[in-house]
Amino acid sequence: MRQTNRQFKSFVRLLLDALKDAESQTDEKKRKEKMEKIFENLQRTLED
Repeated sequence: MRQTNRQFKSFVRLLLDALKDAESQTDEKKRKEKMEKIFENLQRTLED
């Protein structure tokens, strides 16, 4: 399945927002949990 340039940009924006949210966490445990979720989602995307 090919992705349009617009779809790819939307995906990158969502990823960037998720990373910024994780980075802004002051609680180390919450930050780590958010980063793990991002990693899991990226892995699932690659496997689809």
